[in-house]
Amino acid sequence: MELQFAPVVADASILIAGLWLTAKLSLAAIILGSMIGLAAAIVRTQGPPGGRWSIDAYVELIRNTPFLVQLYIIFFGLPAIGIRMPAEYAGLLAMTINLGAYTAEIFRAGIESVHRSQIEAGLSLAMTRGQIFRHVILRPALARVWPSLTSQYILIMLASSVCSFISVEELSGGAALIQSNTFRSLEVYLLVTAIYLGLALVLKGLLAIVGRVFLQLGNRTGRDRRRHASPAASVAP
Repeated sequence: MELQFAPVVADASILIAGLWLTAKLSLAAIILGSMIGLAAAIVRTQGPPGGRWSIDAYVELIRNTPFLVQLYIIFFGLPAIGIRMPAEYAGLLAMTINLGAYTAEIFRAGIESVHRSQIEAGLSLAMTRGQIFRHVILRPALARVWPSLTSQYILIMLASSVCSFISVEELSGGAALIQSNTFRSLEVYLLVTAIYLGLALVLKGLLAIVGRVFLQLGNRTGRDRRRHASPAASVAP
């Protein structure tokens, strides 16, 4: 069998448009989903019991049902009660709700990892509750869970491919269109696999830069290594 990429490359504009849509959906879902996840984590750790139970129900419901089912409920189910939206908005809403539940658990773990003594130290310095949350709780919490958040962001970017099931012409939807035109299935999906891999690596690299710039993860790692170094190494000239 001979691979023929020429017919696929001839329709490269479709893949480029799909790639751009995938990037836009992923970026919007990451921003909105993180906001929902952080708000949910705050309610779970500091809110009233009623709010905590509601967030618990939301997190358990989303994390224990398939993303495809959630997408179908939004796109095909909501019109039954009079709520209709374009396929792209339905895909974005599903991605945002899904990511919000997963990041809520990640943020919660980070917030709960901050020791109570650090909060009391902030209170002793006459810091406001907002200052304590921003500087004493949120920043260290983000630094601790940033690798997990990075993985979850990459997963939701890859999950955007499921939106092609409701005719969203993102990267996978564009690939399906090219395949139906050219009948070169192997070539199309080999190329799309490479594009998804490149997207994941680029996103991983960008998030690593964000972690180093805003959370000083590189410096933190260096301090941790020195802290765990042997006594002999610590006194070496």
